[in-house]
Amino acid sequence: MEGFRIPLGDWVADALDWFKSTFTWLLDFITLVVGWLVEGLADTLVAIPFAALILVFALIGWLVRSWQLAVGTAVTMLLIVAMDQWENAMLTLALVLVAAVIAVIIAVPLGILAARNDRFSAVIRPVLDFMQTMPSLVYLIPAVVFFSVGFVPGVFATLLFSLPPGVRFTELGIRGVDSETVEAGQAFGATPGKILRGIQLPLATPTIMAGINQVIMLALSMAVVAGMAGANGLGKEVVAALSTLNIAKGVEAGLSVVILAVFLDRVTAALGNPAEYKSSLLGVLRKQRNERTPSPAPVPAAAQ
Repeated sequence: MEGFRIPLGDWVADALDWFKSTFTWLLDFITLVVGWLVEGLADTLVAIPFAALILVFALIGWLVRSWQLAVGTAVTMLLIVAMDQWENAMLTLALVLVAAVIAVIIAVPLGILAARNDRFSAVIRPVLDFMQTMPSLVYLIPAVVFFSVGFVPGVFATLLFSLPPGVRFTELGIRGVDSETVEAGQAFGATPGKILRGIQLPLATPTIMAGINQVIMLALSMAVVAGMAGANGLGKEVVAALSTLNIAKGVEAGLSVVILAVFLDRVTAALGNPAEYKSSLLGVLRKQRNERTPSPAPVPAAAQ
């Protein structure tokens, strides 16, 4: 089949050019809002003294998981400071948090809709497969075409790459709720909205939080790749280390990414199953409250 070729790539390129020229106003608005969010959060994190911020991170770890995580967080965050990567780490954290929050805001409603509508689920499933199997570097191409270089294309590419797990886990969690529990709610006259808010979402919370955990982990991995699009932070440090074969800088930036990833992973995992972590501050407070709550008095045998 010599000479036969389908110019699919050319069609996609033309479509991207058309979208950019037609919706310039929308892209400018997204650039303004997302850039303001990321840069504002990054400036705030960098402006706070590192000792105070490390204390906050350690308290968060103790609050939701254990004092061991608090100590480990303090030690590893101080290591980032000692490697002179603190500012880059906060820039990366700001990018990841903004991209993850936007991804969750989009993914959870899509997952709920997919769980409640089989036709929509059948349509969105191959789209999610496509998004998850596409090489991560490819997402940088439309990101740079639409938003030039900087934080905004990094957020855009990170958002696209991290979105699918949030949709899948939300759908899985909603569909995994016991049908008899849902039917009991329907028997008592609860509306579909009340069943969703009062039964399905609370019971599906651990699964949904597992999806949010994966969203954050993928966002953090993609935030490093986004350094190629000019996003400041640890990703840019890794790219610079690769281009100059600077092993020391690459190891320090990579280790800082690992420390952020472990902290975010442990915190989000604990939020999904808070009852499992009895040594957390929340667990201790919950135990003390239960001990202070008087148990119901036994019913006398004569009154039965």
